[in-house]
Amino acid sequence: MSSQFTAEPSSHDMAGRDSTVGDAPGLRSPSSGADRPPATFDVIIAGCGPTGAMLAAELRLHDVRVLVLEKETEPKSFVRIVGLHVRSLELMAMRGLLDRVARHGRRRPAGGFFAAIAKPAPSLDSPYAYLLGIPQPVIEQLLEDHVIERGAQVRRGCAVAGFEQDDEGVTVELADGERLRSRFLVGCDGARSTVRKLLGVGFPGEPSRTETLMGEMEVGMPQEEIAAKVNEIRETHQRFWLRPFGGGVYSVVVPAAGVGDRAEPPTLEDFRRQLRVIAGTDFGVHSPRWLSRFGDATRVAERYRVGRVLLAGDAAHIHPPIGGQGLNLGLQDAFNLGWKLAARIRGWAPETLLDTYQAERRPVAEDVLDNTRAQMELLSTEPGPRAVRRLLTELMDFDEVNRHLIEKITAIGIRYDFGEGPDLLGRRLGDIEVKQGRLYGLLHGGRGLLLDRTERLTVGGWSDRVDHLADPTAALDAPCVLLRPDGHVAWIGDDQQDLDDHLSRWFGEPAG
Repeated sequence: MSSQFTAEPSSHDMAGRDSTVGDAPGLRSPSSGADRPPATFDVIIAGCGPTGAMLAAELRLHDVRVLVLEKETEPKSFVRIVGLHVRSLELMAMRGLLDRVARHGRRRPAGGFFAAIAKPAPSLDSPYAYLLGIPQPVIEQLLEDHVIERGAQVRRGCAVAGFEQDDEGVTVELADGERLRSRFLVGCDGARSTVRKLLGVGFPGEPSRTETLMGEMEVGMPQEEIAAKVNEIRETHQRFWLRPFGGGVYSVVVPAAGVGDRAEPPTLEDFRRQLRVIAGTDFGVHSPRWLSRFGDATRVAERYRVGRVLLAGDAAHIHPPIGGQGLNLGLQDAFNLGWKLAARIRGWAPETLLDTYQAERRPVAEDVLDNTRAQMELLSTEPGPRAVRRLLTELMDFDEVNRHLIEKITAIGIRYDFGEGPDLLGRRLGDIEVKQGRLYGLLHGGRGLLLDRTERLTVGGWSDRVDHLADPTAALDAPCVLLRPDGHVAWIGDDQQDLDDHLSRWFGEPAG
């Protein structure tokens, strides 16, 4: 089925109906509605990785009918350790998920991430200032279980083969010919996203110039000999390490001989060969758990939305895994998009709200691409980049420099552009103490929140979308703040009319 589109929906009434004005430039008109099935779902999500599952969970907080399609028939079986950074841990805490996730992970200090330059963790403004290492299959299964418990449908072994959109929704065709109907489609289907390709959205950037082998396997040398050899090699080869997990199992990372076909996983012999080239020994590696390769390609989608079809996670951006930002960036996309798309479906979203998803998240992705580009250069064995690395290593002895770079990696330094105002405007608010405990415990429902230290303000006709906590004791250096469901500060002040204007901006018209 060919992809057909109309213009982006521009308005909606309080009953939740969507309307569309005009045709999108250069796109064909939709086919007649006579052969379209009714919308069974509000949102179909392609891909049940962490981004897709988290987006589905956010939508279910608002009773949105969600179907998640996953082309793989079974969850991943290999055990790759991924890291949840500070901002992702905060978001998990906001939805009451952190305790459930944390029991399966291992904490390590939130430092030494930037280009693997070994510096101590800086002081960060968060009670969750650590990295949580967790097996990728575990976090994916936890999130999938969570979204199913929330009431979303997950169908495995189902791949999107085509779709067409019109002024009322999207008809999705599966690989087996089945056709499904929803009001929106979100591609969370990875770097080779079928949805993005069918949508015709460009994916500009740079292809891989270098490639690295990465895997987990058992090692036959004593740990002391391995550590000494690794320390020697890493003086010149930063893209090399063997890190123990226990029980004789190591994470092994070694530069590849060239750039190969990433669709084909490397072999154990590839690892042995490259280890001998770099280190003069293959360390007796054997019994691999999983083997993979990654390149340094950096790309970002030209658009995150075309009409009723959106992109999130790796479908919207790819970059080298240096700093461990990829999974986190996708989770944070989901938190930004979820409440906005739900608002559109529930019928109260301001006209431009859904457009703020791209306006806010694409610059964040561009910044991540830039910092990973910089980090990859700092891993080079060439004299120039090595000199820059030595200089940056000195500069990171200044706490402000170290903290600035770690805040980039952990995403707690993000500030969305909400216009002129105090520095806190557009930033995330930390999990401060309030009279009911901690702030994030009040955000589990995915609603907005007015934190009112004056005890004079009200959310009035927005009370169906925004909670109100009057608390003069709150640990906040501002009279009042309005928080969006993703925890970012949308307004600061103490004037009711000004507050009402900002409630309308972010939460639509008040209920009658």
